[in-house]
Amino acid sequence: PVGWRTMAQQALHPGTTQTRGRAFFGLLDASGWGWAALKAAFWFIILIFMLGYIPDRAYYFTVNKTIDLGILAWSPVNFCPEGNLTLPCPAPPGSVVPWSTSPAQISLPAPRTDGAMVQSGTTIMYVGGSDGTTASDQTFVAKTSGVGNFDKWTDGPKLPAPRSDLSVIYSGGKIYAIGGLGADGKPTTSVYVLTPDSTTGALGQWQTAEESKLDLVLPEPRAGSSVVAASDGLMLVGGTNGTSVVNTVLKTTFSTKGVPSKWAVQAGTLFTPVTDASAAIAGSYLWVYGGTGSDGKATATVQRGEFGTGADTTNVMRFGVKGGATNLPTALTNMAGFAANGALYAIGGSDGTNPQGKLYWAIPTNGGDVTEWKHLDMSDLPSTGLAGAAPIILGPNAILVGGTTTGGVIAASNRANLAPEAPFFQVGLVGATVPALKIDGEIGQQLGYLNANTVGIVDFAIFLAIGYAFAHREQLKAWRERRRRESELKKRA
Repeated sequence: PVGWRTMAQQALHPGTTQTRGRAFFGLLDASGWGWAALKAAFWFIILIFMLGYIPDRAYYFTVNKTIDLGILAWSPVNFCPEGNLTLPCPAPPGSVVPWSTSPAQISLPAPRTDGAMVQSGTTIMYVGGSDGTTASDQTFVAKTSGVGNFDKWTDGPKLPAPRSDLSVIYSGGKIYAIGGLGADGKPTTSVYVLTPDSTTGALGQWQTAEESKLDLVLPEPRAGSSVVAASDGLMLVGGTNGTSVVNTVLKTTFSTKGVPSKWAVQAGTLFTPVTDASAAIAGSYLWVYGGTGSDGKATATVQRGEFGTGADTTNVMRFGVKGGATNLPTALTNMAGFAANGALYAIGGSDGTNPQGKLYWAIPTNGGDVTEWKHLDMSDLPSTGLAGAAPIILGPNAILVGGTTTGGVIAASNRANLAPEAPFFQVGLVGATVPALKIDGEIGQQLGYLNANTVGIVDFAIFLAIGYAFAHREQLKAWRERRRRESELKKRA
């Protein structure tokens, strides 16, 4: 028959075209380069998938809480952990798990408002503040406990003099308590310094700037200012000098040995003077939002401070405002404001008359724009309003200590998780998210490497089997034919 076929082909009429085999739904020549390239690309993708992607997923399946399979661009099916409580699923970026009031056992020993919170190592401290009538020189300290928690408060080292509405920050191994209202209710120029022991964690005693031999006395009284840490020192933003609300930014620059310099006025002044505002550095800008203006009224204005170039990259050169959706949704002063996870937060505060209880947040763009302030009802404070609370970030939690409600000054604290968990199960059009093992620590990493290696070896063995099958197709066909005949014989028997 082979000879007949050859002779038949040779006997075709001159000019007759042979019909060649077609592949890929008849679109490609089965013997051409197009079909060969398509098969090569297919097997190359399979090779990367089995020897790269699958072992990678095996590792992260071991160490992560969830694992993504494929590209989950959008998912109509989402299941979130119970810890997110009533938040939408998935939680919007920057959203906050609903607040809860801490147990009475970890309330402050006495009601306080307009104080400040600071952390040094495993110790957190509530500094100064007021009982609602007069400033206090008392500080309270507590030890952190676990992730985002703390133990019972105890008395800490007293300030040299009573202070409320002061600015406190930890920087360069020292705690600075700057300005504030004295016992007479007037702004002060004082700066108190506390130097915790880096080995034992002991706090020691507060010293005045003069006692610590630092030239840090403010050039004029300040209260209601905000302090932020620059890359080379500290900046004190706005406030009141007792006569008027100021628009200046003061800066102390640290030397190479960590010694702060005398306060100097920055070139950039606030677009509008404010006191009791919130200030934070987010991205490449200094944001100042809310507060009380020169007219004595709460403001919704958001001011953006820009840093200089060249030798002035750490100095604020100008402030500007944009208005519209960039501003807070409502006028607020004396709120708990801070930056975390790339977002700006404005929590509670006062409208100038009564404490408020809403939480707003905004995520500045890479270009330094705030397009909107977001709000979710379930993330509002549990009380009807809270102003003058002192915020601190402990791990994933934001904690607001003390403050003033519609019922008066409180000793309790409120906490909320700033990092809602992602869905543990999602199904989309081109992928899925499924629960994983999440084995922590070194054990998890080593098991992850072992799993990835095992999967890689198994996949490699599969490739060897596939290669053998392609190289011995005739033998495999003959083997299958023998198996088929043996099966037929058994049926006939």
